[in-house]
Amino acid sequence: MSRRERRWAVVPAAGRGDRFGGRLPKQYTPLRGQPILSWTLDALLGEPSIDGVMVAVAEGDRRFARLPQARDPRVRCCRGGARRELSVANALDALSDAARDEDWVLVHDAARPCLRRDDVRKLMAAVAGDAVGGLLALPVSDTLKAIGRDGRSQRTVAREGLWRALTPQVFRYGVLRRALVLSIDREREVTDEASAIEALGLRPMLVPGRADNIKVTLPADLALAAAIMATGGRQGANRSRLRRPRI
Repeated sequence: MSRRERRWAVVPAAGRGDRFGGRLPKQYTPLRGQPILSWTLDALLGEPSIDGVMVAVAEGDRRFARLPQARDPRVRCCRGGARRELSVANALDALSDAARDEDWVLVHDAARPCLRRDDVRKLMAAVAGDAVGGLLALPVSDTLKAIGRDGRSQRTVAREGLWRALTPQVFRYGVLRRALVLSIDREREVTDEASAIEALGLRPMLVPGRADNIKVTLPADLALAAAIMATGGRQGANRSRLRRPRI
């Protein structure tokens, strides 16, 4: 990587996690002594090649500033949006004073706390010479069913050639910003950055990730994330920061 190609991380953290439920927004739910978002930020801050992290938070969010990670000099925050692509676009706008078109941007889900540094390095190494960028992903191994309106299986869907998208997803700053602006202008909701890139006619690289890089979506996922950490996934990460903040 040349000195001109810096690396920025963007974390969209403005959602409430309606499927998760609970008193707190999902990203602030405690997991092994600290909020989910703290684990996620620790995973990114643990990679020294990342120059900065921009976190998009909800308007009026007063919890983020209380996290120990918010005091890290590499971490900044901006106001997020009502949808993921709006939050990421706002974060890219907030980085415009520092980022250049050729820089890399890693977008990572706020609720993926089990990310390992090896995966970040593997992804960056894979896309280093690529013109488009790529994302961590996993081949689909389960049998897939298409459901009908009556709640019954209509047919079995062939899984060959299907992959499940994970994060981080990494693209050049200029290309990603253009892709998101186009999606927003056309009022096309996107569920991940790769789909916005695909709308430009580009084909992101799929880089095999780890099955334990899970997204906490439902309350039961908390126990799974804790188990992953307890068995070697992230239990040693930044122990000095594990004093639980008051949120």
